[in-house]
Amino acid sequence: MTDSTSLLERVPALDTSRRFVRIRGERGNGFVEFDFAIGEPEVFVELILGRVAFAEFCVTNKVELLPPSEATSSDDGEKSDWEWRLADATKTRFK
Repeated sequence: MTDSTSLLERVPALDTSRRFVRIRGERGNGFVEFDFAIGEPEVFVELILGRVAFAEFCVTNKVELLPPSEATSSDDGEKSDWEWRLADATKTRFK
């Protein structure tokens, strides 16, 4: 047996039947901002849907709702570089 084969045998299989949603916020115009993940909640995409569409999305995907994440910040109260989200780009002016 080669080293690569033994490594593959030790890696747990990804369970793609598990779907996760973490709600990030709700906009005043009725849109829900949320993270969606398949298999592993740590690897997600950011999505936004209207309330009704969001509810249908959750039912269709049989999602597990995750609790809100705790933002990590530095001692001076600044967000960590790893906490940047695509939604933050709407508040940033790029040159």
